[in-house]
Amino acid sequence: MENDFREKRVKSYSVMRSVLDYTMGILYLAAAVFLFFAEKFGFEMNNFDITFRYIFGAICALYGGWRMYRGFKKDYY
Repeated sequence: MENDFREKRVKSYSVMRSVLDYTMGILYLAAAVFLFFAEKFGFEMNNFDITFRYIFGAICALYGGWRMYRGFKKDYY
């Protein structure tokens, strides 16, 4: 009985963590898309150099992709 409770708790944690990883991955990917295409969306970002925006956008895209992969893999232990 205690083993069943532990398995249920581990599964619940895994599902919660997976949903969090998917959500954060989507947010980071959306931030990357925004940084890449800010001018096309009508935002003037004169405070940031275009090279910095592209580098930071690439980092956000990579990290967002990694979070999505981690949510898919569900290897938390």
